[in-house]
Amino acid sequence: MRVLLQRVSEASVAIEGEILSAIGPGLLVLICTEKGDDEADADFFARKIANIRLFADADGKTNLSILDVGGAALVISQFTLAADWRKGNRPGFSAAADPETAERIYEYLCKQLAAEGVPLKTGRFRSHMAVSLVNDGPMTIWMDSG
Repeated sequence: MRVLLQRVSEASVAIEGEILSAIGPGLLVLICTEKGDDEADADFFARKIANIRLFADADGKTNLSILDVGGAALVISQFTLAADWRKGNRPGFSAAADPETAERIYEYLCKQLAAEGVPLKTGRFRSHMAVSLVNDGPMTIWMDSG
């Protein structure tokens, strides 16, 4: 599983020009399920996303989690994070999980993240989406289970 976290002051996702979901301060979470990933991977990432300290405390140190600051998460499935770009000029996506598995794990991770107490919004699986964000910091963290 691969996850890209971006601390944002705001983020939204639109489909065909219509805003589907939007959040204020929090995290934009881009998720890629890869072959071999399962619910245990999603459990790990949900706990980590809920508790990772990416927000500033009163002293300006990154000591607070999304739960501590009352932020929200916008969770988007993005299979292109599995891109193999090393050979040639056209990336391959063979490491990505099949769509049915990816959707199941994505929905499970969203459920688990909500169970951790994180308010969340989502994109729409298998849709062409326009994602907008204001990266706060910038603060971007790459996570993977590999």
